[in-house]
Amino acid sequence: MAELLVIRHGQASFGADDYDRLSDLGRAQSRAVGQVLRDMGWEPDRLMTGTLQRQKDTLAEMGFDAPPEEHGGFNEYDFYDLLRVKFGGEMPDPVRHDRKTHFRTLRDTILEWQRGGVEGAKETWRDFVARVAAARDFAMDTDAKRVLVVSSGGPIGQLVASTLQAPPEMMMTLNLQVRNTSMTRFIFSRGRISLHEFNAAPHFASAEGAKLMSYS
Repeated sequence: MAELLVIRHGQASFGADDYDRLSDLGRAQSRAVGQVLRDMGWEPDRLMTGTLQRQKDTLAEMGFDAPPEEHGGFNEYDFYDLLRVKFGGEMPDPVRHDRKTHFRTLRDTILEWQRGGVEGAKETWRDFVARVAAARDFAMDTDAKRVLVVSSGGPIGQLVASTLQAPPEMMMTLNLQVRNTSMTRFIFSRGRISLHEFNAAPHFASAEGAKLMSYS
């Protein structure tokens, strides 16, 4: 049996022109999760990220030395594109800059996308599901016993939902629960996979660590 440990990237730069970069908090979160893995004696045999900068920077801050592989299937869905399509162009300012409004609107948009709506988006829901499955299979096609992946909330939600054979709507429920740099662990062997742990964050368990916790 082997382990697939999927970590969500550290906090990115919400509301900024360039979202795809870590905030100072995101860098601190990334260092903390790397340290807690070393403290646990968990050293990865294979490292992977998507192609997004915030994912690659999270792994770099974690401090593991081996060169990582990349698979675009671990990238987040393009939420800016989905929201722009939904609103016929530029997003309303509250949707772009107010967290509660943003994530409430995003949830409704993803549910619509899953039902075949948001026509004209760069990626369909079916294509998203397929690429996440392809990334999972690529990560499992290995002799490594400990595979570490840095991904994003949407793919993590989809990986868990598909593993549990849950309905599509569950993906978004899970997506919104995933904390920055939390760990979701799967056990796999011979093409079979099972969920072992979801959204764990031992690096947030202390009083000091709790100050690092964020969801977006």
